[in-house]
Amino acid sequence: MLDSFLDRFAHFGVHLGLDRIQTLLANLGNPQQRVPIVHVAGTNGKGSVCAYLSSILTAAGYRTGRYTSPHLVSWCERVCIDGTPIPEPEFAELLKRVAAAIDPDRPTPTQFEVVTAAAWLYFAEQSVDIAVIEVGLGGRLDATNVCDRPLVSVITSISRDHWQRLGSTLAEIAFEKAGILKRDRPVVLGPLPPEAEDIFLERIEALDCPAVWVEPATALSETEAIDNGFRYPLPLPGDVQLLNSALTLATVRQLRQQGWQISDDAIVRGTNNTRWRGRLEWLTWRDRKILIDGAHNVASADVLRRYVDRQQTLVTWVMGMLSSKDVEGILTTLLRPGDRVRFLPVPGHSFATPSDLAILAVDICPELAGCATDDVDVRAALTAACKDEGRLPVLCGSLYLIGDFFRTQAISEIRNA
Repeated sequence: MLDSFLDRFAHFGVHLGLDRIQTLLANLGNPQQRVPIVHVAGTNGKGSVCAYLSSILTAAGYRTGRYTSPHLVSWCERVCIDGTPIPEPEFAELLKRVAAAIDPDRPTPTQFEVVTAAAWLYFAEQSVDIAVIEVGLGGRLDATNVCDRPLVSVITSISRDHWQRLGSTLAEIAFEKAGILKRDRPVVLGPLPPEAEDIFLERIEALDCPAVWVEPATALSETEAIDNGFRYPLPLPGDVQLLNSALTLATVRQLRQQGWQISDDAIVRGTNNTRWRGRLEWLTWRDRKILIDGAHNVASADVLRRYVDRQQTLVTWVMGMLSSKDVEGILTTLLRPGDRVRFLPVPGHSFATPSDLAILAVDICPELAGCATDDVDVRAALTAACKDEGRLPVLCGSLYLIGDFFRTQAISEIRNA
């Protein structure tokens, strides 16, 4: 139902700009002005930080909205309160109200703008205490960038992705993401490449933003970390979570300074309860242990490769990638001599063809133990990969592919590892 309704806006594509969303929100009574927010931007790590923050705020007793993208299976995943997705019938009604508020004499909003407006309306009418809002694309001209006084802005990381729209250099990408900073409002930032850091330093000075630069926490074990003397659980795997969790704690400290009551116990409970699907997630599928991860750009592929190396096992990659991605950079980052790889399409999207990926993979890493293509669904490709008992199957390359995996599998076939 939601897919068919939202498809009518899909042909308007991605057009960055604030005029359409501001007009639409004004027609809806400017619900965004009634919702205190934490605004989260960056190339990678946004979703994890949003998941940590919203879980902690819920544990602290606040009615907490969370808006993220993309979704894996259902549009409802994007709009949550206290971790619970909006019910589909309620979402459908909200979307109808949003569509009815579109001015026929003005440019039609994009699909993302319509969904974003519905999220603001839902959070306002549900009287959330606070909402954690993830930027969709970039920041400066993103549909979420309509609040003048965010409680905190967060910049998780800057690397090369979506360069077709944000710019070909890290400085250009940083300029777009720095657009979420607001005058006199605090910003929490992770380590940035020098050319990106320079852009943010200029923006911070121009807007007089109190800035907190964050370094990764220290691992105490696979599942526990310490940051500024504070010990806490680390339920999400991968060394990148040392930074994502440290960014979260720095943001919580900023909220505390503004009077939000968030106890150490709420931080521990909230962090421990955090889940974020499709990112370094272990599953048991048809009695085989598999690893799944979006890994849709070079930086996230590097995180995945480091994590797989720590498993000290042979690997079979089951991969599909969008044609708009840096496929050469991702393959160079992931592939090692002795790996096997199977390439497949990404259903419903413009994907790099499996045959082209296979040619590129062999050129990049001639010492592969095997390279195959599957013009079939993800189930068949994984079945083939799982036949080798001595290798870890890793499904990766696109969050859309991960979503297709979840959508097409019987519930009985998947369980947490």
